[in-house]
Amino acid sequence: MSGLNHVQRVRLLYKTILRLHRGLPNELQELGQAYVRDEFRRHKNCNPKETQIFMMEWSKYTLTLSEQLLKNAKSNIGFGKNIDKDDGVLDSFTDDQIVQLYNLFKETTGIKDKTIESELSK
Repeated sequence: MSGLNHVQRVRLLYKTILRLHRGLPNELQELGQAYVRDEFRRHKNCNPKETQIFMMEWSKYTLTLSEQLLKNAKSNIGFGKNIDKDDGVLDSFTDDQIVQLYNLFKETTGIKDKTIESELSK
């Protein structure tokens, strides 16, 4: 993969993610495909530092999803990774990412938190 130029690496990662999503249940596949398309489109013209972080995080996602698909094929254990508020992951998120995560939570669960909703409307 090191012989590829940047555009080729991005395209390969993007297509790999879309292929992996084919192994997800239909609801998750549709949600995942739309999310990936939007994220890659929105980061098309980001600066080199953001690009490096973006590629690294999506590469990690690809590896995690691959592992989960393999495990799920063997034992039907399900998908996803819990985000523990104590592990510091949420501290590294931008405000936009937190809002996006909350919106994803609302869409997938149908639950709305009045406290969070009031904070977001400020």
